[in-house]
Amino acid sequence: MKFVIQRVNHASVEVDGKVIGSIQKGFLVFVGVYDSDTKEIADKMINKLVKMRIFADENGKTNLDINSVNGQLLIVSQFTLCADCRKGNRPSFTGAGAPDMANDMYEYIIERCREFVPVVEHGEFGADMKVDLSNDGPFTILLDSNEL
Repeated sequence: MKFVIQRVNHASVEVDGKVIGSIQKGFLVFVGVYDSDTKEIADKMINKLVKMRIFADENGKTNLDINSVNGQLLIVSQFTLCADCRKGNRPSFTGAGAPDMANDMYEYIIERCREFVPVVEHGEFGADMKVDLSNDGPFTILLDSNEL
């Protein structure tokens, strides 16, 4: 499983010209699910996400987590994070989770995040989404379950 976490001033996701999820200060999280991922892996990733201290404290040091700053989450599925680019110039996505399994995992991640963060918005699994954001920093972290 991979999370691309972007610290944002605001972010939104649009489907068919309609905004379906929008947040202010917080994290925009792109989620890639592999066929080998489990709820246990998702729980480890979520635990790391909600405890990640990458917001500035009163001294400008990155010491605060999302709840310390009343931050919000926007979670967007992105199977392209599972791209295998080792051969040729066309990425392979054979390792990405099958749609039903990946959607179930995506929904699980959203619900579990709501247990930790009061405002959790999300995109639409499998849809053509347009994401708009103001990256704060910029500050972007790649969280890979293989490295936990």
